[in-house]
Amino acid sequence: MNHRTRLQALSEFLTKQRAKAQPDALGLPLGTRRRTPGLRREEVAQLAGVSTTWYTWLEQGRDIKVSASVLDCVANALQLTSDERKYLFSLALDSGNPQIPMTAEQPEISPSLQHILQELTYCPTIISDRRFQIVGWNIAAAHVFIDFQQIPREERNLIQLLFARKEFKSLAGNWSEFVNGFLSIFRTYYGQYVDDPWYEQFLRDMQTAYPEFEQLWNQSQVSSAPDVVIEFRHAKAGKMLFHLTSLQVQGTQDLKCSIYTPAPESNTEIKLRKLMHPKSVLAEAEL
Repeated sequence: MNHRTRLQALSEFLTKQRAKAQPDALGLPLGTRRRTPGLRREEVAQLAGVSTTWYTWLEQGRDIKVSASVLDCVANALQLTSDERKYLFSLALDSGNPQIPMTAEQPEISPSLQHILQELTYCPTIISDRRFQIVGWNIAAAHVFIDFQQIPREERNLIQLLFARKEFKSLAGNWSEFVNGFLSIFRTYYGQYVDDPWYEQFLRDMQTAYPEFEQLWNQSQVSSAPDVVIEFRHAKAGKMLFHLTSLQVQGTQDLKCSIYTPAPESNTEIKLRKLMHPKSVLAEAEL
């Protein structure tokens, strides 16, 4: 992300967060003259202890001097979460990860991680890199989502597949919510790797190819590891409920492990077993 693009991303983020803030939750009167949701710029400036002009320039994406202590005050004023705060600091202080060139070669999954992946027998699991290129999955994921082996390696970008493949669009009961969970993680990477031009090109390509992408991208939150319940409507297994947990894999490759654990209060695991072993289920029924 070049300097100008980074400041534009900062401007969009601050504007969005200001619109989300609840005046009454911050002890401010609601009044009768509020024409737009959220806080006014002068209110954010007051809460942060800075001048209205300075905050306005910050939100406009002007190239001004910013300190960590003042940013902390702005983050408090906007009631940012821990992940949102990190995102703000990455953009405003240009403090993302140093540019580490990514090679065309697929990251290697260690034998121990591969073993863990396969041991999660009835937990569909996908491993992706910082660009959301899928680098590993288990058999359960192939049954619930799609057989990624049938997709050319260069097309195995999870964000793109969510929009491009009908299998994903028909799978999620609430597709928008499902997509936003991944976009919130993707936005975290976007803030961390501020010097990688790949992200800007990818976003432009997605906005051109998929009109609904831009709206969902603008709605997405910032979260490094959302923990949510997802309802799937599988073509063969019917309704399935999973708890999605995203884990960061320690190491130099910056891999993310997305694990779908069958909801214990549902019969999802039973359905998944039948989906994965139809012959065994048929044999049991004949006994």
